[in-house]
Amino acid sequence: MNNTKENKMCLFFASDYHFEMITLPYIEKELEKNKEIVVLTDEDLEPTVEVLVSKITIPEEKKEKILSINWKNEDKLKMEYVKNTKKETTVFIKGKKNYVTEMRNNISKYIEEKNLKCIDCYDVNEISENIEEIASNYDSVLKTMGEVML
Repeated sequence: MNNTKENKMCLFFASDYHFEMITLPYIEKELEKNKEIVVLTDEDLEPTVEVLVSKITIPEEKKEKILSINWKNEDKLKMEYVKNTKKETTVFIKGKKNYVTEMRNNISKYIEEKNLKCIDCYDVNEISENIEEIASNYDSVLKTMGEVML
């Protein structure tokens, strides 16, 4: 069991492409550290990720690693993986506020016992009037230029 307090991180996005543009540099760094990436999402992101990755200038090997992440909305499969993994894993929970809350509640029991880092990703179009209130529950925000402490 991990004795350190979880650093709660969030992200605010305006579209699927925006979410991907914010997360891809972070994901690339996490993959370099041999961490697993899980994207819990209320939408299938595979088509937009494929378009975005085809337009960025990074080595093909890195593109393949990014595209090998399951970008579909297959929560049961992904939750089973999180439950059983022994690897260091970064979990993005992307969607509407209710979805993020529900998935966070489902995964919270594993954060303590496993080496998980969760990043809650909110649709700014839905929560625009509550951004400051939501952000106040977190230690940092993931932005295009990286993690920013609050």
